[in-house]
Amino acid sequence: MLYKFKSKAAGDLILLEPQGKQFLKIIGKAPGPQGIIEVAEMLEAIAALQQAVTDQETAQAQAAAEAKAQGQTPPRLEAISLRQRAKPIIDMLQRCQQAGQAIVWGV
Repeated sequence: MLYKFKSKAAGDLILLEPQGKQFLKIIGKAPGPQGIIEVAEMLEAIAALQQAVTDQETAQAQAAAEAKAQGQTPPRLEAISLRQRAKPIIDMLQRCQQAGQAIVWGV
């Protein structure tokens, strides 16, 4: 399944199911076939995504430091970080929030 996020204020954003579900869970939405992100929810959604990025980067840095301290190889990181994956959706949320337009998917 693909998630296709649409709004009148931004171009469509298409995500694969795992990434779409991940973003929806981070912003507190139920991952389902249809939904809406209202303008009033967007600032909180942006903050939640930014916090998730910070949390992931902190955890990765801590794991690498612990591995180094124990003389082990640091854990392998994902090829594409959450920061990279979150940038387009954060940009869309900011653009739509400024324009006062909701974001929908599955409609």
